[in-house]
Amino acid sequence: MAKHGQPIRREEHLLHPSSNNSYKPSDINETIEKSNANSKTALVYGDILPSSTRNAVPCTARGCKWQKYSRYVYVPVTFSRTYSRRELNTIIAALLTFHRSTCIRFVWKRWWHRNYISFYPGAGCFSQLGRQTRGQSISLARPGCVKQGIVQHEVLHALGFHHEQVRSDRDKHITIRFENVIRGREHNFRKIGTNNLGTPYDLKSIMQYSKYAFSKNGKPTIVAKSNPHLNFGTSKVMSKNDINRVNRLYKCFMMTIQSTAAGSGAEARQLEMSLSALIRVTEQNTGEQSSSVP
Repeated sequence: MAKHGQPIRREEHLLHPSSNNSYKPSDINETIEKSNANSKTALVYGDILPSSTRNAVPCTARGCKWQKYSRYVYVPVTFSRTYSRRELNTIIAALLTFHRSTCIRFVWKRWWHRNYISFYPGAGCFSQLGRQTRGQSISLARPGCVKQGIVQHEVLHALGFHHEQVRSDRDKHITIRFENVIRGREHNFRKIGTNNLGTPYDLKSIMQYSKYAFSKNGKPTIVAKSNPHLNFGTSKVMSKNDINRVNRLYKCFMMTIQSTAAGSGAEARQLEMSLSALIRVTEQNTGEQSSSVP
């Protein structure tokens, strides 16, 4: 483990997710949309920062997956010093949900790590798609974007996953009502030639837009073909299909798919141990933080 970095663990006094993840908007996608509405950052698909070196999906087929070592995929991370302890706990608690149900392991960034993720409070909630060269950033504006579901959503982008409604097979499951989309935002619904990893279309995915996403008139922009009156895109945590896709893409065959709210066995109990050391490093290692946060 030492060569990959210190694993992120949980603090004994970590706030319970239900106590600091309340959502005033109806779903996390609405929160993301509102947070990014006035952002001056050039974004595509609502919350994806374009890469200057590669196209979007299927980037995972072109080398944007994170490297796997034996059983685990180690993803180094660093955090802005401006996040409060409460906000940092919320972000780390969200990262730990990947530990409990996938082979993704977030570790503290060390000097030898060439690829890593920096979390910082930018002007909105956004991420790049897949692993980038020489580090990348995930913006989580404070306090609006520092929510468990939003962290999961943006991290899934960084792991190589796009939004559900742009899937290559979306037309079998949903209808896009472009006549109701805000002018100039039609590109957010452009279909992509995705690798769906043999998983079904999932209206409960945390990557699924709400039915009123980018609506100019309060009317639905996305309608489910199975039931035109169905409400969807309101998930606040990863679905089983979201977890399954991570495990399939990164070949986490040894993992048992579980709820993101609980772990099991000795490994899960280990992950619930103290996070105090990581917090101390965050507070003390100011030189590394300031050099890696935009």
